[in-house]
Amino acid sequence: MENNRWGRRIRAFRKLKGMKQLDFAGKIGMSTSILGQIERGTRIPTIEQLDTMALVLHIEVKELMGETNSQGKEG
Repeated sequence: MENNRWGRRIRAFRKLKGMKQLDFAGKIGMSTSILGQIERGTRIPTIEQLDTMALVLHIEVKELMGETNSQGKEG
């Protein structure tokens, strides 16, 4: 997955859950600087970071990856 796509999806889910970047970074144990780099696509998150983000966002890593079943959307 291209780097900025990770970042866009992470940012979108964070905002959907009503979390500010500073609050989210604190909950996942990451600096806002690193989170900002990930959200801008200049840094690739590790699988451990993705696991933590998904846990805090109450979603599955698959959703961050965009690999959910969305049957019926094109029909």
